[in-house]
Amino acid sequence: MLGAERALDSARAKGPAPRVAVVSSVADQPYPALAEVLENPARAVTRVFDRPGAPPADALRQELTATLRRTLDDGHASARELLAGSRNGLACAQRLSAVMDAVVACLHVAATRYFYPAVNPSQSERIAVVAVGGYGRGTLAPGSDVDLLFLFPHKQTGWGESVVESMLYPLWDLKLKVGHSVRSIDDCVREARADMTIRTALLEARFLCGDRPLFEDMVRRFGAEVVEGTAPAFTEAKLAERETRVRRAGTSRYLVEPNVKDGKGGLRDLNTLFWIAKYAYRVDDVRELVAAGLFDRKELLMFQRSEEYLWRVRCWMHFITGRAEERLSFDLQRQVATAIGYAGRSGQAPVERFMKAYFLVAKDVGDLTAIVCAALEARQQKPRASLTRLLGSFTKRKRVRALGHPDFTLKSQRLNVVDPDAFKRDPVNLLRLYEIASRDDLAIHPDASRLVTQSLRLVTPKLRNDPEANRIFLEILTARRSPEAVLRRMNESGLLGRFIPDFGRVVAMMQFNMYHHYTVDEHLIRAIGVLAEIDAGSLEAEHPLANTIFSTISNRRALYVALFLHDIAKGRLEDHSIAGARIARKLGPRLGLTEAQTGTAAWLIEHHLDMSSVAQSRDLGDPKTIESFAATVQTLERLKLLLVLTVADIKAVGPGVWNGWKGQLLRTLYYETEVVLTGGHSAIERKARVEKKQDALRERLADWRSEDREAYIARHYPAYWIKVDVARQDKHARFLRQAESEGRTTATAVETDQFRGVTELTILAPDHPRLLAIVTGACAAAGGNIVDAQIFTTTDGLVLDTISVSRAFDRDDDEVRRAERIAAAIERALKGEIKIADLVAQRRAPPSRGQTFEVAPEVIIDNVLSARHTVLEVSGLDRPGLLYDLTTAIGKLNLNIASAHIATFGEKAVDVFYVTDLTNAKIVSTGRQLTIRNALLDVFTYEPDKPHAPKVKVPARA
Repeated sequence: MLGAERALDSARAKGPAPRVAVVSSVADQPYPALAEVLENPARAVTRVFDRPGAPPADALRQELTATLRRTLDDGHASARELLAGSRNGLACAQRLSAVMDAVVACLHVAATRYFYPAVNPSQSERIAVVAVGGYGRGTLAPGSDVDLLFLFPHKQTGWGESVVESMLYPLWDLKLKVGHSVRSIDDCVREARADMTIRTALLEARFLCGDRPLFEDMVRRFGAEVVEGTAPAFTEAKLAERETRVRRAGTSRYLVEPNVKDGKGGLRDLNTLFWIAKYAYRVDDVRELVAAGLFDRKELLMFQRSEEYLWRVRCWMHFITGRAEERLSFDLQRQVATAIGYAGRSGQAPVERFMKAYFLVAKDVGDLTAIVCAALEARQQKPRASLTRLLGSFTKRKRVRALGHPDFTLKSQRLNVVDPDAFKRDPVNLLRLYEIASRDDLAIHPDASRLVTQSLRLVTPKLRNDPEANRIFLEILTARRSPEAVLRRMNESGLLGRFIPDFGRVVAMMQFNMYHHYTVDEHLIRAIGVLAEIDAGSLEAEHPLANTIFSTISNRRALYVALFLHDIAKGRLEDHSIAGARIARKLGPRLGLTEAQTGTAAWLIEHHLDMSSVAQSRDLGDPKTIESFAATVQTLERLKLLLVLTVADIKAVGPGVWNGWKGQLLRTLYYETEVVLTGGHSAIERKARVEKKQDALRERLADWRSEDREAYIARHYPAYWIKVDVARQDKHARFLRQAESEGRTTATAVETDQFRGVTELTILAPDHPRLLAIVTGACAAAGGNIVDAQIFTTTDGLVLDTISVSRAFDRDDDEVRRAERIAAAIERALKGEIKIADLVAQRRAPPSRGQTFEVAPEVIIDNVLSARHTVLEVSGLDRPGLLYDLTTAIGKLNLNIASAHIATFGEKAVDVFYVTDLTNAKIVSTGRQLTIRNALLDVFTYEPDKPHAPKVKVPARA
């Protein structure tokens, strides 16, 4: 430090440092000090150091740091104003980079002219400060790391070490995330040869300050000794790295919470494209790729537009969160949409319009990826295997065979057109390309895909109504082999949305909720993929019933069309099921469906949510439920079609949405309805089935005395025999017998069920109105997520409840330990040893400032759905302890809960309770219904800080 202090006087006579380029003038901004630092960093340093009576070096260092802190703060404020005013994300990122350039230049001046000046510098006492990595591109997000290379001609000297330290310490004091390396030119060449990450960072090296000839020498040697002749290896490494990154961030570019930086279709993909192109074509600016023949002008504009938009989104994410947040989560999506300036339109919320724009940009990035890789393969700058992995193929087999059409050929074992006029000669070839690819298991050459996108103007009303074109499309849609892959290629080229304009409306459309994991178009295509797997018989273990009945379905084509169109009317003001059915009636004849097939497809679309809704939220043991559903379905063929469609629809929503529990519910509804539709009388059939179940249990309890067996069988009402399978009845019988032998009236048992994805808690206790509230509260307090509750009362006043909670652990032993903790909490609560309300309150998450999702609470009271019970359907925003709050409210209303059915669709909870009053009668009084409705709505308006939350008044509805 003393040496630096003594050097100050001689250094003050030195001249100014190089000026830093200013991106977008800030002269008109209210930051004059920032403008001066950007214009001339040396002058800012001189103001601190060159004045009479300047303080010691330590004080000067602190003063300089304070000046730079103000520079960074003003720079961020200026960049945010620029982003809001110009709506140009790239300009914002470049402004932030320019501000950082000025800060680094100031520190370099201070270090080399004031703290450690080299009075008689040797050849080794030279330094170049270089921006590398993302900073090297001249762009920074508000929370980005600052990557610096301190470049020396030879091995670092003591002087160089002092200079580097005097620059780094202030950067750390400024709370910046700095990544730095100190290397000689020889080090750079040697390490870049050995490490692709270092090679990539140096590829975008940008001179900041110091010795420019030293930097230029490094760039020259890097090009000659590292880059030359290694483009294929570099490309292969970058594409492999991309695959790993995308797999980690999410394999689909249509995930509804995308990673803007590292996800598929994000900024890193654009960066990777430019790295590869820069390496192979030896260019420094993306605009040079037009002259190089890689992009045409339209594709260059696509690249620039995508880059700007992604930077706009990323910068707003960092500004809003105050950190380097890269995942565009649901709570951020609303805020970013507002910041960018989106408004609602045509039934779509601002956030949904914003996310559609985002996904369209992600799609463009995917198109550019294919273009670059195809061009590199043509130049033999990359191995063919990389392109196959990147673009996908319909199978791993490649066959060369006669294509059966003169306009198509094979190029590098991929399907291509014979010349650029193939689509102009016959626009039907646009669809024929994909038909041949599907039929022959061929990947489509990127040149052909690119030509399809460039030929979309040929998709006219004439082509849409061409019988051959529609025949081909229906063949593609209903192919048993790879329809999902072919449809996705058609969608990515833009052809699918052009040929089916209603599909084009939902391309990249996001549904702003936690239930749907993908955009609407991606969901529809994935659903077709699931259906094709069922059709092929490859999902027998997972979907045994759907697999069994598929071969008996006579309306296969109608089923595929219905599934493809079932959500096609999303985003419209009217109910999408009704609007979608209308689209099917219009589109069916065009595609070649008969009148009957069209009617079936339209019916399936209009009712595509019915089976899932009834299975998950109705009492399947209530004859009225089955009779009502059978009246809707009307025929066994429709029942089969609706089951398969429902399975494919749920499975395609996203990972983890489908489970064995939902499968069992659907199978139960199917079998119960099948009896009615095939001519059986529900009451007679139920009586026969009850007797059959009782006989089956008698056989299982053969080791019991005959009188004990009959006494036990007499303890259960008919509903128990209908709803519970014989194996579980056997377990219940032995569970009750053991509890009674131990003199216990309160007991629990746990059992895991991997196939259904649930853990069952069996509870025995004396009946009382608040029992279910206590059980649900104990589960909530112990972290158990209830997915269903079967409630049975015995003739001697005991309750035998089966509570199904979703699994938390993959291993059974871990799951059993967790379930036993929940069961113990339930027993203690039933015995009054713990206060449930306090435990649930502790479990609740603290109230957040804002609410990401809005779900209007609704209570429907229905006396038609069940012959014996009033049905309460309660829906609203889910939260920890909601089921406990609802059951507590129902208990306080003096209602008996006969059964409860719990369904959660992302953030929306739909809980259905079959109830009676204390006299086991339905609730028919309008005034009583209004009281129930208001009490249940109050559950959603309750706030801990406001013990007397206002009631939500709504008209009574019978």
